[in-house]
Amino acid sequence: MPQNLLDFDLEGLTAWFGELGEKPFRARQVFHWVHQAGVADFAQMTDIAKSLREKLQQQAVVQAPAISYAHTSADGTRKWLFDVGPSGGAASDQAWRNGIETVFIPEDDRGTLCVSSQVGCALECTFCSTGRQGFNRNLTVAEIIGQLWVAHHSLKTEPNRTTGEISDRPVSNVVMMGMGEPLANFENVATALGIMLDDHAYGLSRRRVTVSTSGLVPAMDRLAERCPVALAVSLHAPNDALRDQIVPINKKYPLRELMAACRRYLIHAPRDFITFEYVMLAGVNDAPGHARQLIELVRDVPCKFNLIPFNPFLDSGYEKPRMEAMRVFREILQDAGYVVTTRKTRGDDIDAACGQLAGKVADKSGRVMKRMHKEAA
Repeated sequence: MPQNLLDFDLEGLTAWFGELGEKPFRARQVFHWVHQAGVADFAQMTDIAKSLREKLQQQAVVQAPAISYAHTSADGTRKWLFDVGPSGGAASDQAWRNGIETVFIPEDDRGTLCVSSQVGCALECTFCSTGRQGFNRNLTVAEIIGQLWVAHHSLKTEPNRTTGEISDRPVSNVVMMGMGEPLANFENVATALGIMLDDHAYGLSRRRVTVSTSGLVPAMDRLAERCPVALAVSLHAPNDALRDQIVPINKKYPLRELMAACRRYLIHAPRDFITFEYVMLAGVNDAPGHARQLIELVRDVPCKFNLIPFNPFLDSGYEKPRMEAMRVFREILQDAGYVVTTRKTRGDDIDAACGQLAGKVADKSGRVMKRMHKEAA
């Protein structure tokens, strides 16, 4: 089977070229063609020796996940569903193929791509549509970086909705906040992050690449040493009793351990704060008392808060908070001196808002079947 070059960072590509008897500078040339120029056809790599181009045509491919569909929201948000292969049925049966979703959010001063890291998610956060679908597998490096490759090169030809200008870098920010828990797919995610940051590829700043985690403490420490980018922690509750219910990984890594890991991460981080994400669920975690508990919890962690109104999906069991409840909650945190943003809901008309990404997942965890039996009982 041909080698997919999207699976390699520059170090890996250089090593593979060495096995072919090629010099390191040839790897840099091809890496540039693939990521900066967006070229997948080796015949078009005109400054590469013809003999190498022919060798690559025989032994390699540049293959991102295929697009199953692309939708554009009224606000300009773009969502892609990528086909990531058979999931247990016949390979030709689209109903039995896994799919992942990727979202691009355009703004006046930036373009943010929300990237998936797994087919489904094994962590079972109760308010998340992805978690409800169960878990199938980790994405490969090519499937992760391929989402950026497709978005970057397809958006380069489109004018900004506000300015009308065409940018050669439409994706200025990447957030690993799509389907899956990024740190549960550590090696592949870390390699993909390295490609995003590499000046021979996309050249993104560490401050503009964010990994979001539900709190896998050992992997947070590994990320700090390997590839310290901006960190967002999916907090969603101010105490262990509540977080155990809605973010079950908390039973393994409780809040005391998570806060300590955040402090350790800041030693290496490109920003001097952690972003705590907090999905507000009506009547569950949105009371003034919860805000005051949050202040006590994070007292020793430099941070900012991102409050996210819950985005409903079918049979979620949760409701969106009242605007007044969000206002009071936000003001309590602000009065304590914290920077607080309230995430603007984008792309909800195409189910591209936070917590709504679901893709197509052939569940291998048994979670979907268990829930169906429970609901039928």
